[in-house]
Amino acid sequence: MRTASISRISTVLAILFGVAAPATAGEGPLRAGAAVVDVTPFLDDPIVGNFVTPPASYVHDPLHARALVLDDGATRLAFVVVDSVGVTRDVFDAARAMASEKTGIPPGNILAAATHTHSGTSGRAADPFEGGAPRTEYQKFLAHRVADAVRLAAGNLEPAEVGWGSVQAPEHLFNRRWLLKPGETALSPLGDVDHAQMNPGRNPRIDKPAGTTDPQLSFLAARAADGRPIALLANYGLHYIGGVPTGHVSADYFAVFARKIGERLGADPLHDPPFVGIMSNGTSGDVNNIDVASINKPDHKPKHYAPYEKMAEVADDLAGRVAEAYKGVAFHSKLKLGAASRELALKRRRPTPEQIAHAREVLAKPEDAPRKHGLERNFAHRVLAIENVSEDVSIMLQAFRIGDLGVAAVPFEMFAEAGLDIKARSPLQPTFVMELANGSYGYLPTPRHFDVGGYETWLTVNRVEPLASDKIVATLLELLAEVKD
Repeated sequence: MRTASISRISTVLAILFGVAAPATAGEGPLRAGAAVVDVTPFLDDPIVGNFVTPPASYVHDPLHARALVLDDGATRLAFVVVDSVGVTRDVFDAARAMASEKTGIPPGNILAAATHTHSGTSGRAADPFEGGAPRTEYQKFLAHRVADAVRLAAGNLEPAEVGWGSVQAPEHLFNRRWLLKPGETALSPLGDVDHAQMNPGRNPRIDKPAGTTDPQLSFLAARAADGRPIALLANYGLHYIGGVPTGHVSADYFAVFARKIGERLGADPLHDPPFVGIMSNGTSGDVNNIDVASINKPDHKPKHYAPYEKMAEVADDLAGRVAEAYKGVAFHSKLKLGAASRELALKRRRPTPEQIAHAREVLAKPEDAPRKHGLERNFAHRVLAIENVSEDVSIMLQAFRIGDLGVAAVPFEMFAEAGLDIKARSPLQPTFVMELANGSYGYLPTPRHFDVGGYETWLTVNRVEPLASDKIVATLLELLAEVKD
């Protein structure tokens, strides 16, 4: 009775004096705001993403943090996607705290993720599970700028309509893990025997792909009341493309898509605030843009691409497909928003006695001694560094609801089959998954892949228990059910 009386009084005040009545959850008019800020690293800082880390010598295109904030009158959600190979949880937590303090958006309602470009400075800690490590100068800068992107997007909130859609784009996706033919094996740098290889190239010993891909290109769009596009957040399970010269800083195809989709939607580049295109990474821990099957055909004639050519080609194609699907999107001026997050305890992998003995044997040899594997010294140092690490770790998982749309966030490079499982079983339809969100803990194979080995399963490349993927999928499905109900 008291709540109803207050509601009636508020309505009368609104009619008589123009005072806005408070909106109940999901009943207020939607607002959306977007912003982009520069997070380009400093020259001479090491570029990460491969086993060699050359100093940055040239900026081909700037790196950015791109943010989208939604408000339904009672709840605010913020997405922020940063051009980085990965960002440690400490950096994202610091950014969330700063953004929350200034905007009032609860930290759990801020989803922060990395794109996984391999042409930028590290936002990761040496050990992603050891919180509290001193942040580098760039990581401090990055935390501030990620927070700034959210703050600016919240400051740009305006009445809006929101919609979503998807399109199939399988042509650019290939599972990069290949099973070897029966009887064939490969030696890992840890001294273990593998039955699968990553990126095998032209190799007569390979049999078939070890997994699948997720061909769905999903997107969430916001437009102003007059139809002007405000922002579009896309999600696609493609690791990255590359084709970047040594020493170059680049945001890879993620940034090319962000620019191209604005052009395709006819966004005015001079409008203030400008349209913000965003490409986030889906579940692509075992997916890339290399067509190994074609490479191994006898009559294969490889096409040679100039630097940056391939990423532009793929990004333009994806932007064109999204722009076409955008024409059929049903936009909504009222939707219910929701967020849920949870800490999940996992067991951390530690080296076996055999792996420790192998590492010590490798390092006892002269550096110029013949090697059984080119990376054996690198991994020997890695193995001994985690010999006595803590066994239990905690990760943050997160789910958002935008009307009937679900978004799940995972802090790993998740395999495509796990992402497809979440999409198929989610109580919110459709759902898409953003990886490398709220942390960067390495690869997350599904349990079956540990039986065949390969790069993504190697200790220190994968850091958590073999059942971690199943536990994460189950928890994300619970969170999606929570935000739905």
